[in-house]
Amino acid sequence: MAQTRTARLMDGSGLARRIVESSTAAAADIRSHTGTAPCLATVLVGEDPASVAYVRMKRARCAKGGIRSRHVALPTSVGTSGLVDTVAELSQDPGVHGILVQHPVGPHIDERAAFEAIAPEKDVDGVTMQSFAAMGFGLPGFVSCTPEGIMRLLDEYDVDIAGKHAVVVGRSAILGKPAGMLLLARDATVTYCHSRTSDLSSIVREADVLLAAVGRPCFIPGSYVKPGAVVIDAGYNPGNVGDVDFESARNRASLITPVPGGVGPMTIAVLLEQTVAAAARQLGVG
Repeated sequence: MAQTRTARLMDGSGLARRIVESSTAAAADIRSHTGTAPCLATVLVGEDPASVAYVRMKRARCAKGGIRSRHVALPTSVGTSGLVDTVAELSQDPGVHGILVQHPVGPHIDERAAFEAIAPEKDVDGVTMQSFAAMGFGLPGFVSCTPEGIMRLLDEYDVDIAGKHAVVVGRSAILGKPAGMLLLARDATVTYCHSRTSDLSSIVREADVLLAAVGRPCFIPGSYVKPGAVVIDAGYNPGNVGDVDFESARNRASLITPVPGGVGPMTIAVLLEQTVAAAARQLGVG
């Protein structure tokens, strides 16, 4: 009779707490040397409840971490040019060290144009094409926060990625694509899957490391998970549900991220860390 496996949980909350503590100390050091606290500007278009909640949470974490936050709320009616002008002004403001444009911004706005208005040295969310290119070539720059948080979690749990088959389900420009590039840079063999992938189950079943990032609740059942695989669930859906069916997957995986408490806290921790790093560079500290 086969023995039932229970996966070890990957505690993103604990690791994120340590990262934030380190960032808080670094922010205090910057302020003591320059008289200026790191500042993150958040830009929100409209009043989408989820986006409002995310921005509020990020600003609260900034306050606890010694980072000033400047919030710019724009009406739903704002167009691409209005949003781009706002972001460009923040990029030119020496009192702002990092910029976060909360997405989505609405179907009537060219989101890419808004992202590209962020000065590269202030792109602490890693969303510009320059940041993506720098990441792809292994050059200095800011990495997309959620993918970087995932890599830090893998390191925390000593997951050896080299030579392993990593399957990324999802191909968004701020999560799936950069995550795959970071895994590739660690010598994983990476397969991207998406809405038009044929026979998804057979590909996922070959994954040593599975990253789910599709934004659909319980999209991947536990039966798809290779026994002993590492499962990273980057989805967050209404009702605190991820993209992987947690209860069935945890009986096959060796490591798995819970939702909530896995990838989510890491995203904000990396955002704060990169904001502090951006401030240090701009203010000439360290």
